[in-house]
Amino acid sequence: MTIKVGDRIPNVTVYEMSDKGPSEITTDAIFSGKKVVLFALPGAYTPTCSASHLPGYVVYADAILDKGVERIVCLSVNDAWVMDAWGKSHHAEKILMLADGSADLTQALGLELDLTKRGMGVRSDRYAMIVEDGVVTHLNREAPGKFEVSDAETILKLL
Repeated sequence: MTIKVGDRIPNVTVYEMSDKGPSEITTDAIFSGKKVVLFALPGAYTPTCSASHLPGYVVYADAILDKGVERIVCLSVNDAWVMDAWGKSHHAEKILMLADGSADLTQALGLELDLTKRGMGVRSDRYAMIVEDGVVTHLNREAPGKFEVSDAETILKLL
């Protein structure tokens, strides 16, 4: 079942990079008591993700945070090492780069994209959401192959 506006983010363990390597963090720790913008994409270093999706949030990070957002999160079905390197290559210091390597959160949200026939396995759909105290208040999911509603400028307008 796909998450929708009004639903609570399920409590799932994902990974972030720490000084000591990949570190577990729960979605409860990320979202509870906070206003968060989460955007997700099929994969680090892939064309649209690297050329537009992540860079847009890097450019608009201050404007988004100025709207009362406490955390901007980028989620992908990659490992923490890849997410950390990709974030550094895009100067994404203001964005929490989250690794959902086994797609546990992605599947719990019902927002997976099966690209096994293209050799990429199960990935995340491209979307963005605004979450307040763990509850989804906006969800913009892209149509297949599109990048029109999950970009930073669109989410900024919703804030």
